[in-house]
Amino acid sequence: MAADDRNAFEVYRDRVDRPLLRLFKEYGAAEAHWLVIGMTANVIARVAGLVPPVVLGVAIDAVFTGDGPYTLPGVPDAWLPAESAAQFQFSVVLIVGAFVATGVFTWIYGIAANNFAHRVMHAVRTDSFDRMQRLDMTFFDDKQTGEVMSVLNNDASNLEVFLDNALQNSARLGVMVVGIAGVLFYYNYELAVVTLSAIPLMILFTVWFMRAVEPRYVAQRSVVGDLNTALENALSGVELVKTSNTEAHESDRVETASKRYFERTMSILRLNYVYRPGMELFAGLAFAATFAVGGYWLSSGPPGPFTTTLTVGTFVTFVLLTQQFVAPLAEVSNIVDQYENAKASSERVFGLRDIPIRIADSEGAVDLGGEGAVDLKSDENEASGAVEYDDVSFAYAENALVDPADADKEVIRNVSFAADPGDTVALVGPTGAGKSTLLKLLLRLYDVTGGAVRVDGRDVRDVTLASLRSNVGYVAQDTTLFDGTIAENIRYGRFTGIDEDVESDAVRERVIEAAKAAEAHEFIDSLPNGYETRIGERGVKLSGGQRQRVAIARVVLQDPAILILDEATSAVDTETEMLIQRSLDRLSADRTTFVIAHRLSTVTDADTTLVLEDGEVVERGSHDDLLATDGLYAKLWGVQAGEIDELPEEFVERARERHVDRAVERTRTEASVESETLDD
Repeated sequence: MAADDRNAFEVYRDRVDRPLLRLFKEYGAAEAHWLVIGMTANVIARVAGLVPPVVLGVAIDAVFTGDGPYTLPGVPDAWLPAESAAQFQFSVVLIVGAFVATGVFTWIYGIAANNFAHRVMHAVRTDSFDRMQRLDMTFFDDKQTGEVMSVLNNDASNLEVFLDNALQNSARLGVMVVGIAGVLFYYNYELAVVTLSAIPLMILFTVWFMRAVEPRYVAQRSVVGDLNTALENALSGVELVKTSNTEAHESDRVETASKRYFERTMSILRLNYVYRPGMELFAGLAFAATFAVGGYWLSSGPPGPFTTTLTVGTFVTFVLLTQQFVAPLAEVSNIVDQYENAKASSERVFGLRDIPIRIADSEGAVDLGGEGAVDLKSDENEASGAVEYDDVSFAYAENALVDPADADKEVIRNVSFAADPGDTVALVGPTGAGKSTLLKLLLRLYDVTGGAVRVDGRDVRDVTLASLRSNVGYVAQDTTLFDGTIAENIRYGRFTGIDEDVESDAVRERVIEAAKAAEAHEFIDSLPNGYETRIGERGVKLSGGQRQRVAIARVVLQDPAILILDEATSAVDTETEMLIQRSLDRLSADRTTFVIAHRLSTVTDADTTLVLEDGEVVERGSHDDLLATDGLYAKLWGVQAGEIDELPEEFVERARERHVDRAVERTRTEASVESETLDD
């Protein structure tokens, strides 16, 4: 894949070195005690499983045929009974005890192995989610939700399967191979060579398979994200799909993504169809050779170059242990399958975690407003709310800053203005002029690429993110609500993640007061369960206007020093807008307020109105001043007031050019930045 075709996630994924070793270092070490317990129990259980065939072989020779003494490897003869009846009883006890020990230690191994695997998976998933939340907005501008969900869910689950099954089965295989080989060589090294002759061939076959299948697993994991994205888009946009009558189109998109996943999976399975039967064939041939050579040995004497003696008991031990030997070797294919899957998944997990967080607290960052204003749980916001934009420029760029002098790539250019505490500043202008982006710089959702944004005289890059964002309330045009009750959504942020009793009467009263201020109390109170009504994912059970009023109530409860209203009344009717505007006027009376509005009638009383076009402030002043200049603001006002039928063609043409140029330049910027990242 060319560098220009890859996003930051793919770039950092390809840089991950030894992902599974890193998994054990960063996550396995903290849970190593569970791994040790599991491995120890696994070894004991497997060793205990070797006891019955050995005891049976010894009993056949010593008790039933009389062809040999009653001796057991590693057990002093003085500990063993001398009489045949006692030897038989002792053999029965050993065999039963071995099966009991196998069962007990297998149970211990299962508990320990599952604890280890699931604890590591939990840590990987939660750490990855925490890291993902802290990534810059540029990541989310480009990244598909489905692919991120694939990393947090599918890939984390693949690691759990590897840690739970493949790791322990590998240990089991190692113990079985070493233990069985040791026993076989102890009793008859010549027949043991026959039994173990297939192992070198199986090792070479496995090396070939791993080299061939690894790139196919990488390709399979990458298309899982595409499939999840197709499903997520279709489900989240189901209303649009139905109203557009495009069910067939969405089905085709999911079918295409599913077909790609099917093809990648089948490419892996085609190799497995060769590898798994091949391993079983090698193991089966080893068993057949043992049976054939051993059987001939017993009936006709040592064949060919063999010279040692083979008893019936030893032959039975060989046959039983070779049978135990076959199953673990045949399972190598599953272990390799899980290993390769986990390796590809861990690369994606660490690829996500390695993406640098560029918007974070700087060294020596201080709290905005001093002590007590660190988070929005504080009842007092000590920031005064003075805001200054000093020659601010901004360009969308992933993983690097763009040269501010490169005006073709900038979406905000040389913007300067100041707002005193309590001022209301309106931002108006055509769609795409940069109004929302300009105010997101205040929240540090993006960092400026030139100039500075200051609050109370401090550069926002020099204050802690928590204190900055706790002092800025933001109501977006596209309202975000979470599945839960209305009360939970209003409390969100203000009473989230704290020990305070969110169900207390005092908190409930404050929630109701906030809802009343947002003109939301009446419709909430009329619902069957009032404030405890569940609103569904993204608030789908509420109308657009109701969702917006709940979002406004949430900010009212936050009680910030600075307020940003990004088309906050765009989804309500005229009557509701009037009521909300009245409450917003009260809310903004003693705090600095920034209002983005397309309906100019809502911001006529603003202290200052900034008119943006193509990322630049082209006009500024009060409503009356701007009307007197007869510029863009006056033209927009005339159209909305019905005094002008339509904007002059020069404004329309500039808007068309602006949207086309911005789309082209942003695509070019992202490609250039990703290429530079690769070069670094």
